[in-house]
Amino acid sequence: MTIATSRRSLFARLDTHWLVILLTFIMIFAMSTRIPVDTDTWWHLRSGETMINTRTILTTDPFSLTKQGEAWIDHSWGAQLIMYVVYKLAGNAGLALYTALLATAGMAVVYLMCEGNPYVRGFALILGAAAASVFWSARPQMLSFFLSTVTLYLLYLYKRKKVDRLWLIPVLMVLWVNLHGGFAIGFILLFGTIAGEILGRLFDGKSPDVLTWRQIGKLIVITVIAAAVLVINPNTVQMWGYPFRTVGIGVLQSFIQEWNSPNFHGRETWPFVFLLLGTLAAVGIGSRKLDWTDLTLVGGTAFLAMYAGRNISVFAIVATPVFTRHLHSWLEEKGWRLPRSRPPRGMMLVMNYLLLVLVAGGALLYMLTTLNPKTVQKAQEDYLPVKVANYLNESVDPQTAGAMFNSYNWGGYLMFAAPQFPVFVDGRTDLYDDALLTEWLNTTLGKDWQQTFAKWNIRLVVIEKDSALAGILRTDPAWREVYTDEKAAVFQKTNA
Repeated sequence: MTIATSRRSLFARLDTHWLVILLTFIMIFAMSTRIPVDTDTWWHLRSGETMINTRTILTTDPFSLTKQGEAWIDHSWGAQLIMYVVYKLAGNAGLALYTALLATAGMAVVYLMCEGNPYVRGFALILGAAAASVFWSARPQMLSFFLSTVTLYLLYLYKRKKVDRLWLIPVLMVLWVNLHGGFAIGFILLFGTIAGEILGRLFDGKSPDVLTWRQIGKLIVITVIAAAVLVINPNTVQMWGYPFRTVGIGVLQSFIQEWNSPNFHGRETWPFVFLLLGTLAAVGIGSRKLDWTDLTLVGGTAFLAMYAGRNISVFAIVATPVFTRHLHSWLEEKGWRLPRSRPPRGMMLVMNYLLLVLVAGGALLYMLTTLNPKTVQKAQEDYLPVKVANYLNESVDPQTAGAMFNSYNWGGYLMFAAPQFPVFVDGRTDLYDDALLTEWLNTTLGKDWQQTFAKWNIRLVVIEKDSALAGILRTDPAWREVYTDEKAAVFQKTNA
């Protein structure tokens, strides 16, 4: 076959099925392209920058007032290096595209686990992506999202395709534990699969999809090995207990949104609800029996998602393939099968390409508009204390300003954008622990703020302008409001 003939053949293959697949992933890539406005993005960048400049992996905190020099488990050190290099090379647009690439790659892996025609898969994948997207932002957790889908796919191959690639799981865990603390998700998937297969063997042992006891035993051995190799990281054995330490911080569940139960009054959570209800409906209306492992994984991740909104994405990657299996099975029972796709000819081929070009062009225009420097600047000024950081850098001498008390929500950005001012707190909740975060919270609410300020010798305050603490400081003659804008206020102590 000549090159020209090959090209004509490829050109002629854009049937409706391939068109649906391409349009699905174009839409997912576009919807996951987001301006970096998450405040946690910036402390990760500062960490990556510091490690590159010093050529050392951080093991103590160099950034805060309250934990300066204390031991710090920087679980995301590998991802931080990647993120900083991306930011250094391509700025905000690079971070946005990096996020979109990982999100789309993860959903592509999910697609491989789905069943049914491209329309069923495409519909389910868009719904799953919309549900998972509440989690998508320029943070190391995007690597956990992608690696979660790969882990689930390896388990899918082992169980449903009888393809054994389990040896990759320990390798994956070594990589994961050096990229992000979300490696615990991998063990949730492993434990859920083991539990489901044991139940399946006990109560549905004749099913061809249920693993044998020997296969279950091998999966358990692989899980033990995967847990053992977690020590291959700069923090060695400390990473074994890291996930438990993080979820044990009470302030997380009480006051930090992503660790709260989802707010179903917010439309951003509705795709999760639709996916959950759709999966339950698909299982209920068809005659296909629900696999025990699907039950344990969907049920377990649904519970985790209800417990903390940040777990919705894990539920989405688990539930989407299960949704398609049962929806496809029900459609087959009803005899609703699509005719076999044939290579399009003439005007149909032209229309397929025209639609592809229109959607791809619209997606590109959306991304260019979203990532326009002026649009990015406005969005970051709306969500981040950009103007405050500029004021601190231009008008406040860090040598004479004294210690700073700051908003938790802004600590990560201030760490990056105003690096000469050590932060009181930021998004590294595992570093600060319950006691300090509770002290910060009480101070922000105006409780015992004098004691906190005296304890830490606070002379500079960067806080939301409408907060209780801001209102108190405005009436205190010992404090002067030196800067204010639409959302922030800066106070400096006037007396010695």
